Amino acid sequence: MKKLIIDYTPFCTRAALVEDGEVIDFSVERSSGKGLVGNIYKGKVENVIGGMQACFVNIGQERNGFLYTGDDKNGARSTQKKAASAGDLIMCQVVKEPYAQKGARLTTDITLPGFFVVLMPVTDFIGISRKIEDPRRRAYLENTIKAMLPEGMGCIVRSAAEKTSMYTVKVEIENLIERWQKIKIDYANASEGELVFEEASLLKRALRDTFNEDWDQVVINDEKMAKSLEKEFANFKCEVYTGAKNIMTYFGVAEQINHACDRKVEVEGGAYIVIDRTEALTVIDVNTGSFVGTSHLEDTVFKANLAAAECIARQLRLRNISGIVVIDFIDMVDSKHKQAVIEALRNALKKDRLKTSAVGMTPLGLVELTRKKSRLPLDEFMLEPCDKCCGGARVSYLQLSFMLRDDLEEYVANSNPEQVYVAANAELIDAIFESNILAPRKQKDWQDKQIYFYSDDTLARDKWVFDDKKPTDKNCYVRVLTCEKA
Repeated sequence: MKKLIIDYTPFCTRAALVEDGEVIDFSVERSSGKGLVGNIYKGKVENVIGGMQACFVNIGQERNGFLYTGDDKNGARSTQKKAASAGDLIMCQVVKEPYAQKGARLTTDITLPGFFVVLMPVTDFIGISRKIEDPRRRAYLENTIKAMLPEGMGCIVRSAAEKTSMYTVKVEIENLIERWQKIKIDYANASEGELVFEEASLLKRALRDTFNEDWDQVVINDEKMAKSLEKEFANFKCEVYTGAKNIMTYFGVAEQINHACDRKVEVEGGAYIVIDRTEALTVIDVNTGSFVGTSHLEDTVFKANLAAAECIARQLRLRNISGIVVIDFIDMVDSKHKQAVIEALRNALKKDRLKTSAVGMTPLGLVELTRKKSRLPLDEFMLEPCDKCCGGARVSYLQLSFMLRDDLEEYVANSNPEQVYVAANAELIDAIFESNILAPRKQKDWQDKQIYFYSDDTLARDKWVFDDKKPTDKNCYVRVLTCEKA
């Protein structure tokens, strides 16, 4: 059973892909802090670095974006002239989020994603999803869709197009071309560094990029948004969740996400992996743990590595780990076992919507792979630097706010009090109100509830207490929240 679970509020959206009870993909997007990937800008070239075939472009952000101006890949022929001189105005699109001290990565090869195809209005190239394996079907799709495109345009055919009518694909292509025409008009009228086109929200991206016929169910906790999505995406139906508990708690997502950034991850059978992410690369170490097997050592190690390969592929996707990854599997002697583990890893990686390539095993027994960089890793949302851990990290106040909200909703659902008194760390309370995470809540079970927050310095930053009675200290209240009627 495969489900797409969506927790929607005007403040923030969380989307989880769940397969057989396990979360395999998780994304978060705040309304006030949307990512830049997919956005199109009217950029201004600030300076050109000839030796790197690159330039820095002002797109109105804190840091200039980085644009590589070398030759196009995959034999594609760009019909849009790339900027070569400082002061040039160019249409550019963000392909990687700014990270650390680096600005956004840009491209002039614009792409407009749809449900069935990705339109490339300035690139003469037809690509077919690798998930469509039948050579005859690939050739048919390439020839048919090429005939639908104006000269000089290309597209990438997504796997969802394999089992749909060409008429449906044609309609989508026409809509994307119409969108492109509007973008060109907006670009002509835009100022330097101005946003010309904004990528869709997380909610719509989740449906557009990940949902297909293999998924059994889409569940969302907002009826109005469900109707809006069904109107825009006519090929599926949303199930509206109306339970008292938070939707992520009800479907078992919250518990898994709360541990999604743990350094140590248990593997089925008793083995475990340790994940350490650095700025340069991510290192994953495989250990047998309590996995003892039933036969000789080589067989035990082989089976532990096979189980770890599946777990690693899932963790890469769940945590959105990208770039270079080095895996230290448990040492194996048999060359056939080594090859089998690599093949198991590659097969598991095929489920990933992002391009991932695993090379062979080095003489030292290390497996190297790369995963395409796009959006920020999950730990950028869930963790923050710890000022007491010498460079370590701790759970972010934003994630703690979600955890408190989930616990609070469960407490109200089980106890149904007229008012709730929440004791928590003062900094956490400030974060909750700053993020506005509770204000949009208007579901039936929260009508007319008054929630009183008061600080308790004896509680750790990740601890809180609920009660339906006033504390003895009447002067301790710091914030009061009244949930409005729907």
